[in-house]
Amino acid sequence: MAPPSKRSPAAPRPPLPREIWVLVGAAFIIAMGYGLVAPVLPAYARSFDVGVTAATVVVSAFAFMRLMFALPGGRLVSRFGGRPVYLAGLLIVALSTGASALAADYWQLLLFRGLGGIGSTMFTVSAASLVVALAPVKGRGRASAAYGSGFLVGNIVGPLVGAALAGLGLRAPFVIYAVALVIAAAVVAGLTREVGAATPVRSAAQPEMTMAEAMTHGAYRAALVSGFVQGWSNLGVRVAIIPLFAVTLGGAGQWAAGATLAAFAIGNLLTLTRSGAAVDRIGRRPLLIAGLLGGGVLTVLVGLSWHVSVLLVLSFFAGGGSALIQPAQQAVVADVVGNQRAGGTVLARFQMSVDAGQIVGPIASGLVVDHLGYGWAFALAGALLLLGSLRWLRAPESMHHAT
Repeated sequence: MAPPSKRSPAAPRPPLPREIWVLVGAAFIIAMGYGLVAPVLPAYARSFDVGVTAATVVVSAFAFMRLMFALPGGRLVSRFGGRPVYLAGLLIVALSTGASALAADYWQLLLFRGLGGIGSTMFTVSAASLVVALAPVKGRGRASAAYGSGFLVGNIVGPLVGAALAGLGLRAPFVIYAVALVIAAAVVAGLTREVGAATPVRSAAQPEMTMAEAMTHGAYRAALVSGFVQGWSNLGVRVAIIPLFAVTLGGAGQWAAGATLAAFAIGNLLTLTRSGAAVDRIGRRPLLIAGLLGGGVLTVLVGLSWHVSVLLVLSFFAGGGSALIQPAQQAVVADVVGNQRAGGTVLARFQMSVDAGQIVGPIASGLVVDHLGYGWAFALAGALLLLGSLRWLRAPESMHHAT
């Protein structure tokens, strides 16, 4: 009788480089400041005597400018590399955020928030290019999850700090956010001096990946669709509509807006601790299908909430569904671009799909709320997530072709 075969030990997971963790730390600082601003932004806009739709336009203006500047930002990354564009983007957003705190009327606030979108897309696309270039091929899911976790911890801490500082008024969070962005830029500048040479740039010997090349990949095409619905539902509607919805339930106060966003972020963070590794082990496609399906159902149910406690529970689980989507989508795009060629335009196009959802979603949802009510707005957002899952049912797995 032959002896039982010994199971070969699992290959050790490649460690993530130090520079990835530097970006994670900066993401925490950025998101903590943003977490202060997000719950109060709609209320701050409405303090200038405008309606719900006008308040959601302020949220969308930031994403609109991100969308308009995405392609130029991607070209800057391909030309100069990720690090300098990242630092410049952070400083631009810091200036626009500080100016928002000093806005004298609604139109000034709209202008300053919109200008901040230029810097935001610069550091978003450049950070994506840095993660693609620096993460090991078999660690892209973990790298994306770690980077997302930095944002999420900040999103949890930010609203909690904001609630404690509520007595300072609606303008104070913008001042704090501007300072946080300057700190983040200083951290990245000081700890990533050697990163520049590691990120590919456009050259005659190694031309930039074109959109025509990227669009030949079915997984990339599906990522554009899921990026749009993720931007609409889990990013745009969550920030612009849920805070307004939360304060209407059972006479809840402004604290409910921050608590609801924090519940989503906590559910997202707890799931991200495992979903990144699952993306690298199981594949991108199964996680995307599960996240889009679960998120769609939960988003519909959010609109049926009758009490803040119910909304908090549903937001927690919806955050878990979103955590399956984020690292898987980022890994798909990284698989397509690879780490040998500049791919700023391809990365920017994907980010544009997300930003387009963030632009259209809040405005369309605001109109639906004004005419039909909150329940219908959440039903629409949930239906889009479900449609995104159907698109991935017909898409290929990208992990097997990663370079």
